[in-house]
Amino acid sequence: MSPRPRDTDRATGTDTGNDTGTDAGSGADVETSAQPRQRIIEAAAGLLAREGRDAVTTRAVAVAAGVQPPAIYRMFGDKGGLLDAVAEYGFARFLATKHVDPDPPDLIEDLRGGWDLAVEFGLANPALFSLMYSEPTRPTSAAFRAGLDVLMGRIRRLAAGGWLRVDEALAAMLIHATARGAVLTWLSLPEDRRDPALLTTLRESMVAAVTTQEPAVQDTGPAGAARSLRAALPEQTVLSGAEQHLLREWLDRVAAEG
Repeated sequence: MSPRPRDTDRATGTDTGNDTGTDAGSGADVETSAQPRQRIIEAAAGLLAREGRDAVTTRAVAVAAGVQPPAIYRMFGDKGGLLDAVAEYGFARFLATKHVDPDPPDLIEDLRGGWDLAVEFGLANPALFSLMYSEPTRPTSAAFRAGLDVLMGRIRRLAAGGWLRVDEALAAMLIHATARGAVLTWLSLPEDRRDPALLTTLRESMVAAVTTQEPAVQDTGPAGAARSLRAALPEQTVLSGAEQHLLREWLDRVAAEG
């Protein structure tokens, strides 16, 4: 099943699906927020969704949030600081959509589902998604790191089950890069050229690159077993930190030969 491109309003760029969650740009969000900082961030996110990044000026945000421009400078420093806060808000919204099953019945389908979720979020929030990934320093945000922890949990479960074809760090990069590339490529295409087969093909290419068709631990080769043992190391308490470090180095070498 391919990720579903969400319906968006052409005038505002915001998601028009039937989700029960509240849209970042809705007036209700701005009016009911109790905290001025959050009200400003939500107002900026609304302008971003409706009119694009150039519309997110200090004056426009102040009017939308019902505050004076100096309040924005006091809280965020400048427009760049405000955009950083909006990007962090986007990462937090995305994190809130992630429902983690600690013991999924099908690890490969769990991987597909996580990838689909990332792509669907990007397609439903194009301006916000572009802002979130436009600066190399933004992935250091707390919400981004929390989302990465969710992804690494999926990858470690794959490794522990012997399904991982590559090392965990490379798997994370492949998953992240293909999802981000899928969103940006889709958004760059004219609407009449947006074929859902593109998303399905990219996802399945990612799955094929990251995972094996059968659990590697069932094979006689040591690489899959090394990856499985390495993934399980954080759960054990027998070895000291130094011993874990040394064993992980050895396992990295064995896994690299696979």
